[in-house]
Amino acid sequence: MTDNPLVPLIARGEAGLGTLAALALEQSRVIPADRLAFLHLAQRAMSDAPESADFFTFLAEGEVLAGERLGAFAAACGVTEAQSAAYEPLPGCQGYPAYVAWLALNAAPAEAGFALTANFAAWGGYCATIAEALRTRYGFTDEACAFFDFFAEPSPELDRLARAALDAGDLNEARAQRYARLLQSYEDQFWSTLSPGTARSTPTA
Repeated sequence: MTDNPLVPLIARGEAGLGTLAALALEQSRVIPADRLAFLHLAQRAMSDAPESADFFTFLAEGEVLAGERLGAFAAACGVTEAQSAAYEPLPGCQGYPAYVAWLALNAAPAEAGFALTANFAAWGGYCATIAEALRTRYGFTDEACAFFDFFAEPSPELDRLARAALDAGDLNEARAQRYARLLQSYEDQFWSTLSPGTARSTPTA
């Protein structure tokens, strides 16, 4: 995994509200896309690998909860409904959900699950750092930080379901490692794209 260029800036309070707003707007596109991909994986796994189906269903339900928390963060960044409707997503940020959708269509569910779980620790760590910085550096409320708190908090149930899915699935390790590497590269690209000098400010209404 490469160094994340944006999260340290947020941690120091050096990322502008325009950058934070772009993060919120990109996530508003990622969340529903990932949810549909997880539901498709759950459907594919239902007959042959019910443990994997349970895992992906849990992930899809988590995306719903995350989406419910995202609006407060966007509002704290000054994003209006008109700006959200007018926003054009950045290709470098949307490569991640596009690849998750590719995995949902093409990868064995167990191998897609392996790739996703390999990325959980990094994503959770980023969210924990951002949540703390939003409070201490930007003065955001708990409600505005709830999206990042949600992903930063450990989930024993998610860990249990992930282990069950991986233990029960037919895993080609070489392919699974390749998928994990590519998914992490798209994660890195997401943050690099949002870094100052690359990310656009939110559009005006």
